[in-house]
Order: sequence, then structure tokens, then C-alpha cells
Amino acid sequence: MVDVRQIYVLGLDDFHLAQLEHLERAGDYSFHELYRRDDVKSGRTDVVSEVLAGARAILARASPPAAAVVGYWDFPVSTMLPVLRRELGHVTPTLEAVLRCEHKYWSRLEQVRSVPEAVPEFVEVDPFAPDVVTRIDIEPPYWIKPVKSVLSYLGFRVDDISDLEHAITEIRRGIDRIAIPFDHLLALAELPPEIDRVDGRHCIVESLISQGRQCTLEGYAYGDEVIVYGAIDSVREGLHRSSFSRYQYPSTLPPDVIDRMTDLTRRFVTHIGLTDSPFNIEFFWDEPSDQIWLLEVNPRISKSHAPLLKAVDGEYHHQVMLDLALGQRPDPPHRAGRHRVAAKFMWRCDRDAVVRRVPHHERIDAALSSMPFTEVEFHVTEGRRLSEMAFQDSYTYELASIFVSADDEGQLLERYDECRTALDRELELDEI
Repeated sequence: MVDVRQIYVLGLDDFHLAQLEHLERAGDYSFHELYRRDDVKSGRTDVVSEVLAGARAILARASPPAAAVVGYWDFPVSTMLPVLRRELGHVTPTLEAVLRCEHKYWSRLEQVRSVPEAVPEFVEVDPFAPDVVTRIDIEPPYWIKPVKSVLSYLGFRVDDISDLEHAITEIRRGIDRIAIPFDHLLALAELPPEIDRVDGRHCIVESLISQGRQCTLEGYAYGDEVIVYGAIDSVREGLHRSSFSRYQYPSTLPPDVIDRMTDLTRRFVTHIGLTDSPFNIEFFWDEPSDQIWLLEVNPRISKSHAPLLKAVDGEYHHQVMLDLALGQRPDPPHRAGRHRVAAKFMWRCDRDAVVRRVPHHERIDAALSSMPFTEVEFHVTEGRRLSEMAFQDSYTYELASIFVSADDEGQLLERYDECRTALDRELELDEI
């Protein structure tokens, strides 16, 4: 008889619960909700204090007890997990190792110490300092963003002084939304002196590196091993190429470039002491100069990549997340899926609008009945303005995620166009 393991998922939602329940080994687990997605991603400044307190109470009375606590969302989920796991005595990366990834300034300092050839020019700034505009000594163009953010929230490209003044105004207005809960978690960690003063109300300014091709490596650290099992292209569009158009798997970068990115990944992950954790790490490759730049490191699986890995390799990589949380060595399949290429397309709008109609599941299923190679997740709510959505990037609004798989890239793009045409008839927006 199989010993069913009790798995508590921080920020569970129906879309990803369905993926968990379709894992090949799903029968080994019983999945439990440890707060819903809307609870942990509410954008409230007290979210960390409230969720940690509530989760502790739920886990304390769990019977049978939790075998693992997992999550696939970015901040604050990824940053709360090591706190809860440590208190339960579970296998976990340390909070400090996670923060060496998630605190953008701290992460850059550790990158300089381990992979200096892949690090752009950067500086930490206090956006509330009266002379902040004159204290930045990096020549534009550059990006300014909080030391902790999600989905490019409050990230701005700066080409001149007016861009910087606008960015500072917006950052001052909105930074507490993440800074307050982030500072709650920083207070639970042992911080070095150079980081102790750089709280969540600080920003990082970085020279421009986003001119090349972007690629994300999916991997994990188990014991002293650092393994990369997938490389996914990130295709950008729009103003400043700041918004994602699609994630496409497998990557079309030259194998030797991916090998060099993998070497950088192993050096950095080993250096910061990240263990027993999945990760995804984002790079840019500038083809003319052959320069590789490290953009950022996330100590979690990318949920966006899960359907792509399922289509091409044969399994959602939630299994990697589960194995590590249970102290087991992952063994993800490779090229055992039904398709040769897959992508997540981000359906975006660059103008504010009121959402008048969003198709329900039945309407989506009917519209896509002839397209079994597609899956759709809407992110908008009827009656709300797009500008009211939490944590959008600074230039666009994401309406939906559309997952498509195919036998080649041409067929992939054709299928996406077919899907968009069908869904265009179901979604209604009134531009403002």
C-alpha cells in the first residue's frame, strides 16, 4: 500500500491544482490548500504577517501532519516557504540563501563575487533621498527598480532626466506595497552589514543589458549537485522590449551558449549556498559581442514553464518541486512529451480599459473545442479597470496566458493566431 504524503500548497489555485493532480505520481500525494492564491498575492502590506500566522496555526493542527510545504508563486510565497519549513524541521534552503536570490542588490553583490564577467554596472539608491536624481552615477539608458519586486512592478527604463523624475514619483507612491511585507521577512534573516541598511524601500539601478536574446534555465540544487534540465527562450515586445510576448521551449540558442550559461549558474548557486531547492535563472546573450549577462535568479520553479515542459518532456516540473521538498533526488524526463515545441503566449493590452466580459470555462472550452493543443488562463475580472490589477509591469496589462504546443515553430504561431481569433470574440473591453 502506498504511503500517501500530505502536501500543503501555499497559494493553491485551481489551474495549478489540476496540473498537480495530473502528475504521473499524483496518487502518492494528498494536496491541501494552505491559503488560496488570491490570499497570498493580494498586494496587501500585511500579507506576510497574516499568512505566516495563519499558516502556522493550520500546520500545527494538521492530521496527518504535513510531509512537505510547497509553492510555485514568486514573492511573498517563495520567501515565506523557508520560514515555515524551518519551523517544521523540513528539508529547506535557508532563508538567507533564498534572499541572496530575491534581494536584487544582495544578489548582485554575490554575483560579483562568483560570476563577475556576467554582471552589469549597478548601484543601490534610496528613492526617498532628496538628492536621488543627482546621486546616480550610471549613464543612461538604464533600469531602475525596487530591490524587491514582482512581474517588473515599478521597473522603469530611464533615458533622460524626465524619465527618472517620473520613475521616482511612481516608485515613491507604490513601493510600500512590496517593501513592507519584504521587510517583515528581512527581519527574520541574518543579514550582512552591507545589506542590513538596504531595506525594501531601496532601489537598484542597472545599466542596460536587455538588447540581446533572453533565455531562462530551469534547474535544481540537491545536496552539492546543481542540475539544469531545461532552457526556455523569453521573447519580448512593446516599448523598450520590456514586456514578455511568449516563453518558448526548447530554446533555440546555440548549445555552447547554453553550456556557458549553465556553468555560470552552477558557480553562482554553489557560491550562495542554495540547496534542496528548484530555481530558474534568467540570462541575456548579446550575439554580436558574444557577451552573456545574468539578469536575475528565482529560487522556485517557474509555473509559467510547467505546461511547456509537460508538452515537450512529458511531465510538469511540479514533480521536481515535490521531490526536493520531500528530500528526494528529482529525475525529470527529457523529450518524452507529445510535441516538439511549446510556448506560453502573454496576451497583452497597452491601454487602460474596463473589462466588460470575460468568457467562463464553458465558453472557453467551446471556443477551443477544435484546438486540443491549447490551454487558456484569463487574468482579468469583469467590471474592473486593467489599471486596478495588482503587480503589472510599467507599460502593459496582461489579459490572459495562452499555452500552445506544436510540432514546429511555424505551426506553433499559426495555432496561437487561431486561438486568439477565437478568444477575441469572447473577451470584451472598453478602452478608457
